[in-house]
Amino acid sequence: MEIASQSHRCARMNDVWIEKYRPRSLSEVIGQKEIISRLKAYAKSKNIPHLIFAGPVGTGKTTSAIALARELYGPDTWTQNFLELNASDERGIQVVRTTIKEYARTAPLGDVRFKIIFLDEADALTGDAQNALKRTMEMFSHICRFIFSCNYSSKIIPAIQSRTKVFRFSPLKETDVKEYLKRISDKEGLKVTEEAYAALVYISEGDLRRATNLLQTVGMDSKEISEEMLYNISATAREDYIKELIHTSLKGDFLKSRGMLDDLLISKGLSGEDVVRQIHRVIFDLNIPEEVKVEVIDKVGEIEFRIVEGSNDRLQLESLMAYFVHLGKRAQIAK
Repeated sequence: MEIASQSHRCARMNDVWIEKYRPRSLSEVIGQKEIISRLKAYAKSKNIPHLIFAGPVGTGKTTSAIALARELYGPDTWTQNFLELNASDERGIQVVRTTIKEYARTAPLGDVRFKIIFLDEADALTGDAQNALKRTMEMFSHICRFIFSCNYSSKIIPAIQSRTKVFRFSPLKETDVKEYLKRISDKEGLKVTEEAYAALVYISEGDLRRATNLLQTVGMDSKEISEEMLYNISATAREDYIKELIHTSLKGDFLKSRGMLDDLLISKGLSGEDVVRQIHRVIFDLNIPEEVKVEVIDKVGEIEFRIVEGSNDRLQLESLMAYFVHLGKRAQIAK
């Protein structure tokens, strides 16, 4: 019985929720209503142009491409007419001359007159590869369409951009993220508090992939999920703790703010870059004068640059706290 139980748990651990609950049709895709509406029109007409899906990670670019293919070709034959490549792994000109060109020149199956090549992380393609690709797009456009997925469309050469329709995906809204996570929680039998949902939204920053992974990681150990569990396992500081850290330093208590900083770096295990970015996220919600916010943002940007360039995390963050102390005294922020 124990062996069977362990086997069941291993199978459950290998069951990735991102794929398990990936939307199977365009109607199931969360958010991006205007984009999905246009894609549905393409699917209905059985014709699409070359496309670029640009936007932050975890906003539904890959999911939309797969859902579009499923609606175009049907659930049984879409995999035979859809080639997915990760351009960050195969980014050179050779992959364009071999894998892509060979697939593009073959005829599609079914009643749709073209196949689809989906290039994920297309902004990682080299300049030579992109230049070679533009000619392939023209030569085989009668039997093949390209969908480029990227974080930054500016890294796609103008010659390709001019041959495509660009869709810009935006970070998902809080309501959309909660709707999707509640759908998963109900099917997995999880009890998730409203505070935990709010924590998932805050930690993921609109990245649905990250939110789903985090929910699965915690859900594997417990059916009842609290916000504290999520913050602990994600190595993320609570929003109110970061706000308290900034207020404490602005009010002149350097030693206390330094102790709170040590707790983040040592007890919580956050990196200096993580702390700086969380500080930046909460600045606009602080109850301090606008001119103080401007100076804080300017200094935070400088500190992040120093950390990214290799400076000592602790030294730079302590200097940031010291700057906040002096800024608070100069701005006469009440204790």
